[in-house]
Amino acid sequence: MTHRSHTYLYILSICISSLLMLKPSPMLAQDAVPAAPLRGDTTAFFRGFSVMTDLVGPAQLAFGDYGQWEVGARLNIKDKYFPIVELGIGKADADDPATHLTYKTSAPYGRIGIDFNLMRNKHDDYRLYGGMRYAYTKYQFDLFCPGVEDPVWRESADFRADDVDCYYHWLEFAFGIDAKIWGPVRMGWSARYKRRLFHDDGFVGRSWYVPGYGKQGNARLGGTFNVIIEF
Repeated sequence: MTHRSHTYLYILSICISSLLMLKPSPMLAQDAVPAAPLRGDTTAFFRGFSVMTDLVGPAQLAFGDYGQWEVGARLNIKDKYFPIVELGIGKADADDPATHLTYKTSAPYGRIGIDFNLMRNKHDDYRLYGGMRYAYTKYQFDLFCPGVEDPVWRESADFRADDVDCYYHWLEFAFGIDAKIWGPVRMGWSARYKRRLFHDDGFVGRSWYVPGYGKQGNARLGGTFNVIIEF
């Protein structure tokens, strides 16, 4: 073999070695494949809205001295956040058999707030809520008591106060659940803790019933049972 042949073989071996070094191994090629990008939350921002009505208030009116008619509208944002507005008319027509005092009022009230879906699976047919409301009402009441004895002249005289102007501001902390019943129909309940902020009871003193809030007090519990139509 000539010197020139040895030179050609040497150059050929160098080229083959270089090609082998440049060719990636299967393991390296697999590592070089870029990872698939992580998918974000694809849930639509606006998921619809619902309207509802409470059945507890009408039952209180039917079987007691006070209650309310109430409707609400609620937005659905990503099945997680639910801004809500509640409007109603509260009424009372009470007569105390012991004192013979009568108390009457009828006035609108409103609440605005937000609920949060606490379920791990936000898109389930069942929803567990926690939320809060700011509420306000401006109302008038009539108070009448027959046969109040005058302490000076010892004569009986009626006591009457008509159209006493009042207002109430309060907060409500809500916890509830609702579920899909059929199609767009849902049903659910909520428990409410109500905390009075500031108020004016008028010149008579403490009013017996406040529309939307209930019977007077610094704090009280309440509840709703709602029939809901979701769009």
